[in-house]
Amino acid sequence: MSTPDPETVDPTLEADVFARNCASRPVLQNVASRWGALALAALRDGPYRFSALRRRVDGISERMLSQTLQNLERDGMIHREVQQSIPPHVEYTLTPLGERVADQLIGLIGILEANIDAIVSAQHDYHRA
Repeated sequence: MSTPDPETVDPTLEADVFARNCASRPVLQNVASRWGALALAALRDGPYRFSALRRRVDGISERMLSQTLQNLERDGMIHREVQQSIPPHVEYTLTPLGERVADQLIGLIGILEANIDAIVSAQHDYHRA
């Protein structure tokens, strides 16, 4: 997803995610995507190396995890640290902003998990109608 050019963004404008050219819109898309939300929620548990995070976020491809992490790092949600070891290891952690966003996602996930029976029932009723 492309982000607005920082050179052309007017800092005096108020952020409005509903506005087509608002810089917050692509960030919301990165955070609220299936993989972005799961990566942020997983990282709320603490630091992860790439391979461990890939195992935690079951079903994500290596390429998609890499792309997701790059987007979240660019948006200031996560920090990538290369540890000087042989072989080198990369560890991902949440930034303070990423922690705040992940806390909100954890709350949403909790609501969905606590109400999964009602959700499944609604889905069943919808498809039956």
